[in-house]
Amino acid sequence: MSPSINEHAESKEALRARALQARSRLSAHARSLAAAEIRRRLAQLPELASARTVIGYAAFGGEVDVDRVLEDLAGEGRGVFLPFVVGEEIGIARVADLEADLVPGYRGVREPRAIGRRPANPARCEAAIVPGVAFDRRGGRLGYGGGHFDRLLARLRPQTPVIAVAFSQQLVEAVPREAHDHLVSVLVTEEETTRTGA
Repeated sequence: MSPSINEHAESKEALRARALQARSRLSAHARSLAAAEIRRRLAQLPELASARTVIGYAAFGGEVDVDRVLEDLAGEGRGVFLPFVVGEEIGIARVADLEADLVPGYRGVREPRAIGRRPANPARCEAAIVPGVAFDRRGGRLGYGGGHFDRLLARLRPQTPVIAVAFSQQLVEAVPREAHDHLVSVLVTEEETTRTGA
């Protein structure tokens, strides 16, 4: 296991910078191998096996690319929904083909194209796969600071599994939490699958 980032007295901003730096130190080869193992673990989760509708994300920068898992789910006839951002608001829309249905949007992140996009209700989705900057084993998640995903996750039904995927370098002792922060219920890295109890 890679050493975790120790940040007991560290602010969210400092932790975010350190976690992003740790993630960026992964070589392209190590990133590719780790991402493949994360996708393998993700595809085997019972939380996904039973879900007919899933919220996913389109990776950017150094995030774990989960496109293949989402494509497989869509190919099985599941409803796959990806986020889009309009101002301060975040919504989701169904995609059938990630290559054809996504275009660069907010901050260059791929999102469902606006033409023909039909916003969906997150509360009707049965699982969510989320990215982030840093995570802890108690379900703490640190995002990029915009709060978009926290607002989206707040609209899920209370028992909806929230599955975080990350490289082991992003695992920390404890993520500082605020009242609006949404916990994740499953954390998948290339080294472990942890059910957080959140």
